[in-house]
Amino acid sequence: MTADLRVVATAGHVDHGKSSLIARLTGIDPDRFAEEKRRGLTIDLGYAWCELPSGLEIGFVDVPGHERFIANMLAGVGPVRLALFVVAADEGWKPQSEEHLQILDVLGVAGGVVALTKRDLVRQERLASAEGEVRERLQGTGLREAPIVPVSPVTGEGIEDLLTALDEMLRSAPAPEPARTRLFVDRVFSIKGAGTVATGTLTGNSLRVGDDVELYPDAGRARVRSLQTHKRSVEAANPVSRVAANLVGLKREQIERGDVLGVPAEWQPTTTFEAELLPVRGLARRISARGAFKVHTGAGEADARLRIYSDDPTYARITVSRPLTLDVFDRFVLRDAGRRETVAGGVVLDVDPPSRAGVNPSERLAARTRVTRAGLPALLVSEKGAITERDLRLATGSSGPGLPTAGDWHVAPEVAAAAESAVVGLLEGFHGSSPLSQGADGADIRNALEKTLRGITRREGLADALIENMVERGVLAQEASTLRLATHRIVLDAGSDEFAGLLQALGGELQATPPTIKDLATMGIDRDVIEAAARAGAIVKVGADLVFMPVFLTRAEQTVRDAGPDGITVSAFREALGTTRKYAVPLLEWFDQRRITERVGDVRIART
Repeated sequence: MTADLRVVATAGHVDHGKSSLIARLTGIDPDRFAEEKRRGLTIDLGYAWCELPSGLEIGFVDVPGHERFIANMLAGVGPVRLALFVVAADEGWKPQSEEHLQILDVLGVAGGVVALTKRDLVRQERLASAEGEVRERLQGTGLREAPIVPVSPVTGEGIEDLLTALDEMLRSAPAPEPARTRLFVDRVFSIKGAGTVATGTLTGNSLRVGDDVELYPDAGRARVRSLQTHKRSVEAANPVSRVAANLVGLKREQIERGDVLGVPAEWQPTTTFEAELLPVRGLARRISARGAFKVHTGAGEADARLRIYSDDPTYARITVSRPLTLDVFDRFVLRDAGRRETVAGGVVLDVDPPSRAGVNPSERLAARTRVTRAGLPALLVSEKGAITERDLRLATGSSGPGLPTAGDWHVAPEVAAAAESAVVGLLEGFHGSSPLSQGADGADIRNALEKTLRGITRREGLADALIENMVERGVLAQEASTLRLATHRIVLDAGSDEFAGLLQALGGELQATPPTIKDLATMGIDRDVIEAAARAGAIVKVGADLVFMPVFLTRAEQTVRDAGPDGITVSAFREALGTTRKYAVPLLEWFDQRRITERVGDVRIART
């Protein structure tokens, strides 16, 4: 069985009847603690649910209305985008009514219904006046078109109308956007015989029994033993719903409110992010970076420091006291802890901002406000120049289909083009100055490319990936530790002065004791000429420092074969060729390596 639910958060001033209304709608008392019942005051979050006339099931997070418990209120409403806003008809609009509306507005509430409670305590004139006042207060906010339903939890009057309005809200609410799984933990407890249970609002993708999960930000691992939604066991829980997850592998004391359960290695918690600030309506002063702030996001909170960008105070860099599991486009609430007031909300724009904001950070962040989630990977690659697949998934939750790649890197087209142009230019210059060389040293080319990339993007390992990609595409050819342009061909003219000089220095085709490569270099023979002649087959390198003419090697091989099945010793081989051990031993070892000969004791026997 799967859970197909939507979660609604209550909001409103203290003692305006939120909990009584939820109890009347659902038959469940959301106040869990004895102190709450004794004081008639919601202190912490409460939960209840019911079935609507259409058959849809709705879950309620009942939040405190008192100003002293605003942090608990934010923990409940943070992950939720639908609201049941409660105003008492006899008291009308109150300070916490305004602050709760401010919070819902900056959180980007996607739908809401207003319950005008205690209608049984007022005359019709007062009810109409209260409704008009509420409608006026809602103007310019996300709840401006929300239906206002007069209701009495005591008499039941208006309850059916309220259920119908909630039904319509659920049916018209936008579908949850596909995203990575996050269960925002707002309560944790243990059950004897079952173990640790974490409850919260599930968003993103589904969660299934048997899934491996990770607790963020502390990276503890666990397995989902069982799931419940509204005290019913389910095999899979779908967003957006209230979920209780029984976990194997985590102890109760390892989990706290504000943590997130998600797929292992899918999130990278952060202590610094950039955001668009949305001041609450009616704020009489400009938001200043000075002050003691708290950021509330999901079910968690953290102390925060602000750096408001001077080129546009709409944008800010926020540093928090504990890692938060954030996604781009997440909503948050910013409160001034000293003044004990909500000053702004915001939209997360970058969860991994550059270490330096740059001259005009607003231009970069403004582009993020215009992009869709589908377009985010391409924008991120463009911003950073290049990014690995792993980092792209951690930052956006998706890979980059259609983007240029080099190994595990997604590369901006202009970066790939600049890299290729730099490498091709380097090798063209090298081949022009050293036409007979096999190629340039690969390490030198890589170091030169890294210097080029530093002016574009600083990404360790990117130069190697780009070079490998150029080799794969046939732009470059790699031989051992050297690199050359794939179009470069080494041609040694047999009639050239260089070739004639080499042959003269070697002393003829049957020379048994030719000069070594070091000797040839001392004699003024360029190493490039030697290497080119070897690649062309005009001479043969034997070992690291010896070269022979091919005719002499043919004679040497025939000498071994003429010895027959008894083989030949080093001394006999040396005497037959008229050479020395300095040349005879490397020659025989070279034959062994190529399986021309087989060594048996002190003799070499020719292989068939």
